[in-house]
Amino acid sequence: MKQLIASLLLFAAMIISPAHAAIDPAMLQGLAADDSDDKIAAIAKVAALADADALRVLTAMSKDNLMAAGDKLYVADGDKLTDAATGAAVDARPAGLDTLTINNRVRSALDSALAGLRLFSTSRDKRLAAARELQDSADEALLPLLERALKSEQDAAIRDMLQIARAVATLQSADGAIRLQAAKDLSASSNPAVKSMLLARLQKQGDAYAEPDDKVRAEIEDAIKQIDKRLARADALSRIFTGLSLGSILLLAALGLAITYGVMGVINMAHGELLMVGAYAAYAMQGVFRAHWPNYTDWYLVAAIPVAFFAAAAVGVLMERTVIRFLYGRPLETLLATWGLSLVLIQAARVLFGAQNVEVANPGWMSGAIEVLPNVVLPWNRIIIIGFAAFVLSLVWLLMNRTRLGMFVRAVTQNRSMAGCVGVPTARIDTLAFAIGAGIAGLGGLALSQIANVGPDMGQGYIVDSFMVVVLGGVGQLAGAVWAAMGLGVATKFLEGWAGAVIAKILVLVFIIVFIQKRPQGLFAMKGRFVES
Repeated sequence: MKQLIASLLLFAAMIISPAHAAIDPAMLQGLAADDSDDKIAAIAKVAALADADALRVLTAMSKDNLMAAGDKLYVADGDKLTDAATGAAVDARPAGLDTLTINNRVRSALDSALAGLRLFSTSRDKRLAAARELQDSADEALLPLLERALKSEQDAAIRDMLQIARAVATLQSADGAIRLQAAKDLSASSNPAVKSMLLARLQKQGDAYAEPDDKVRAEIEDAIKQIDKRLARADALSRIFTGLSLGSILLLAALGLAITYGVMGVINMAHGELLMVGAYAAYAMQGVFRAHWPNYTDWYLVAAIPVAFFAAAAVGVLMERTVIRFLYGRPLETLLATWGLSLVLIQAARVLFGAQNVEVANPGWMSGAIEVLPNVVLPWNRIIIIGFAAFVLSLVWLLMNRTRLGMFVRAVTQNRSMAGCVGVPTARIDTLAFAIGAGIAGLGGLALSQIANVGPDMGQGYIVDSFMVVVLGGVGQLAGAVWAAMGLGVATKFLEGWAGAVIAKILVLVFIIVFIQKRPQGLFAMKGRFVES
């Protein structure tokens, strides 16, 4: 409670302290010194005051508004001039007034000092940003400021960062025991910048190491190993998340394909263009909202969900009724015909929207990211896409397992002839299944528009991956599609980090070929008397 009261008093002092409160002019004279070391030392002394006047003077210096005339310093604000020490207005412009010059080294120390002063802000976000900045830039001169901040800070996350910043600062101490303890403290860090700083201490400067003490160097090497382990785990977490994001797109693309391929056995080479239809539906709705409801533009994506589904479904029905229906049982002709349809759809998109990619902006509620670790940032758009894929998957599962239509689709998938004999309208089911599959692909394109370029050729890169998901998971199997999509997404991202994107694609394809040779039915075999006979 005492620490909290002291912190509040300090915050209040920084906010309401009168403009005429004075800083010792002798302390400020060092800011105008010719030597950079003297300037840096003066900056540290002023920052240690941790009050509004210190913030005023150092902010003016960082903005090149601090000026000197003789042995006095002034703050310029347009045509106005105030005494830097007292904050009082100056009527007459002193003779010989000149702006202080700052080199990069001094500016770096100045930025660190200002970050240290922001540690006493009433805003948690500002304190957090300042603590994060000081984690890899604090020096020994800021130790008094860091100690004061640690005594008053109540937030656990900020305290952890301040402790690392203090260890970074004490690593430069002249006392070997202090440096040894600092190296031990830094072993708990997960910051790549801290690792770089520790590596610098192990470098030789001429014939001597930057860190002269053997014990401290050994502790630094151990700290680097500990940091490497955390960075490796963080990198794995980042790849898993990115893989799940990719898997979610593949799942949305493959769900519809799993339904149509399972029901009709049609290899639809135009399935990727159905994703493109959904993406352009999002673009069209964005334009409508910008033109008619500009205040609600952030909600265009929600309105685009049914539009993308029904637009892609309509295109799918048109394809099935006009071309595919007459080619059942002829896989080669169907493949060539749907490939031709894909070219028609691509050209139609070029005519309607142009050959260049179009801009589809993320809504405000999908912007930004969550920082889990210093090198692991999870973008909101990908998090929402994963959730959206799970939502669509749950709707498809309910449709397939809890509705009459779903029962008919499963019956036709398992045994078309028998389903027709018991009264299932197989031709109508074909059309409805194709519409549903195309609509789901449209939703996949809607999601894809938030993380990739939207253009006429965007679907071409996903058709092969979608078929791989369907074949690997098992024809007509939702559970298989989920496991295959997520597995391929995660495996692809790990292989890309190891061997590059092209080699990763080749390795995944080779694995699927070998797997299908050993298990042709995929991960999940279809069940039924006809299938098992």
